[in-house]
Amino acid sequence: MPDSPSALEDLWLRGVAANTGAPAGVLLRLLDPDVCEAWRILCEQRSLPQEVMDAAVAHPDAKVRRSFARNPHVPASQRARLVDDPHSFVRARVASGPHPRPRQPQPLPDEALVFLLTAEDGGESGLLTAGEIMQELVSSYQIPASFRLRMLGHEHPALRIFASHPWSWLTPEQRTALLTDPHPDVRASAGRSARTEDPAAMEAELPEHACHHRWMILNNYALSDAVVEACLADPECRWSLAGNPYTPRHAFARLARDEDPKVRERVAGRADLDPALWAELAEDSDERVRTRARVQPLPRTTAQCEAVDHEMGQGPYDCWCPILEPYEEPDLDWYRACAVSEEVVLRRAAARCATLPADLVLRLARDPDEEVRHRLAAWHPLAPAAIVLEAFVARPAQRPHLLTQSRLPRTGLAHLLGHEDPEVRALAAADPTGRAPVALLTDPDAHVRRAAAANPLFSADTLETLLRDPATAEGAAANPGLSAARLHALLDSARLPR
Repeated sequence: MPDSPSALEDLWLRGVAANTGAPAGVLLRLLDPDVCEAWRILCEQRSLPQEVMDAAVAHPDAKVRRSFARNPHVPASQRARLVDDPHSFVRARVASGPHPRPRQPQPLPDEALVFLLTAEDGGESGLLTAGEIMQELVSSYQIPASFRLRMLGHEHPALRIFASHPWSWLTPEQRTALLTDPHPDVRASAGRSARTEDPAAMEAELPEHACHHRWMILNNYALSDAVVEACLADPECRWSLAGNPYTPRHAFARLARDEDPKVRERVAGRADLDPALWAELAEDSDERVRTRARVQPLPRTTAQCEAVDHEMGQGPYDCWCPILEPYEEPDLDWYRACAVSEEVVLRRAAARCATLPADLVLRLARDPDEEVRHRLAAWHPLAPAAIVLEAFVARPAQRPHLLTQSRLPRTGLAHLLGHEDPEVRALAAADPTGRAPVALLTDPDAHVRRAAAANPLFSADTLETLLRDPATAEGAAANPGLSAARLHALLDSARLPR
């Protein structure tokens, strides 16, 4: 076994692992068992050439495969190659999805989803069951809505059961097919889902004390007259009743005059209000209640109401809700109208519509409300580069997502080199145009120093100096300006076998 690398040489290994200009032959050397410190950077934190992905998938050490299984920078189809790995922790990493979890998760291929959803226990490691791994998958946002619909006619009953959720999105014909399915387990599962629309069944199932199941029933499922009356008499339940889609219309008037403005606001956001009650709420004493009614004249759909509810609940744009494939196509005509509305809440809702046409994208990009612009930057694939950069600077919580977007400018950032925020300085330090960021080589923040030292504008002589300084060695080793021969020499100096 070779001697352990020194502290400086260890920094070189980490830097070479992150080097975007390193050829496959250099990166493959880093899969050596004696340099596991670089494995996580190489396999989990960057994109990779096909040869290196092949080697990671076939690597004998499960730690390498586990790191690769959660890499957010490689295609989902590559991660899916480990779906039948003999080690349960590797399969679980594929199922749980990339880390950190992207706001716009890439779905796994259908064949990988089918395998995980129908798998049985087995493999070298029995530390996790197939059921536990499946639960990781279900909560990972890697299953698109269209997959569930495609599975309604699948030959495997477990997939037809899976496709029966959520019940509310299914058509009457699809529900009937599941309720009369030839397999008893599918019929039983469909029957349990259908119970959510049975008031008597939900009354019998309603827990007496506060818990998640009680909350789910009161907010989402059919309620008997007795439960409705009990909720109307209980201040703790009226907010749930105000938003439940099955609440009878006769209860609206009482809820619309509740002493709690949050209850009235929730009633004001319902799609099934009658005009007289809508007009009453539009004149409510509470500003938020009035606004919630006013911004959406009748008629309106449930989907439209949900879009506005989301914006009414938002402050500065720090939303981290995932950007997922919808179960139904958005009403583009409604979003068009929102984009040109005088109501800022509606323009904010329009900014989150990823299919909004280019002319309205440009209009919203010039919106006087910065929250409209920031939502557009985070959600729309046609958002102009200028507002994406603006959102990056102004909204730290959005930076991990924006850094994955090709729309974020990587050049012309010299004006940000002196920014007070180190994450902004690090972005500017990596700008490969203009002048080399010499001043940032001594920045107090290590991330900024690494980004500066990795800038390809530095000369070969300067890079040699930076490689010998512990404060800049890792960044310099990540510099794509280093030749393959020099990168190999760094690995040789760290006593890494060829």
